[in-house]
Amino acid sequence: MGIVNCTPDSFFTGNRFAATDVAINEGLGMLSAGANALDIGGQSTRPNAIEISAHEEWQRIRLVINGILEARPDAILSVDTFHGEVAQRALESGAFMINDVYAGQKDDRLVHAVRTYDAPLVIMHMQGTPSNMQDDPRYTNANAEILRWLSLRSKVLQEQGIRQLVVDPGFGFGKTVEHNYQLLKSLDTFNSIELPVLAGVSRKSMIWKTLSNSPEESLNGTTALHAWALSGGAHILRVHDVKEALETVLLFNAMQSS
Repeated sequence: MGIVNCTPDSFFTGNRFAATDVAINEGLGMLSAGANALDIGGQSTRPNAIEISAHEEWQRIRLVINGILEARPDAILSVDTFHGEVAQRALESGAFMINDVYAGQKDDRLVHAVRTYDAPLVIMHMQGTPSNMQDDPRYTNANAEILRWLSLRSKVLQEQGIRQLVVDPGFGFGKTVEHNYQLLKSLDTFNSIELPVLAGVSRKSMIWKTLSNSPEESLNGTTALHAWALSGGAHILRVHDVKEALETVLLFNAMQSS
């Protein structure tokens, strides 16, 4: 899943596409490189991000969705939003799925929109909110607590009529570097929920803080973590660098089939 951030403040400078034509071309390039899907976002959820309105978020992404689908009607588009209004408009415009860092808890209208369109929904675990999630994240047992939360949340949403769910442990969302590696080390336990697992580790601080470099210098570290995520049973990799991630998948599959 290639990341198309239609924002001026993404944490990775190489993935800020505020200009519509640039974002469309970047998305089409990711599809040509082999991405199975694109995740389009107009709201930054990096640590200390400032929340914008649903209207502003929609203005950032609406032409990008239309432009990509006009060029590639077969494209599978996910929209990264927690606003019900944005989810509704995105699905009306041809988006396939919604990816919500609040797991449908911030805006009930989002759950209604997903249910109305019978769309898949990615639910992520986050301790706190983007504005405060990295202030002082604490767990007694991060893996067990996050696994339990995702399991319970998925059951609530299924009872509300959501038929297609994907779970995301939320690497970097209210977790220390140590918590993130605990999750990655035990990622296979999330398959006990019996739903697809999405891993979003691409160029995150768990890499560049450990390697003492930067998001821009974290491609090699990202590739290593992608391999470990696949080994842990991840079904979807949410990535900035499609070509390199696809090579990792192909090599992993070759190893598995040998």
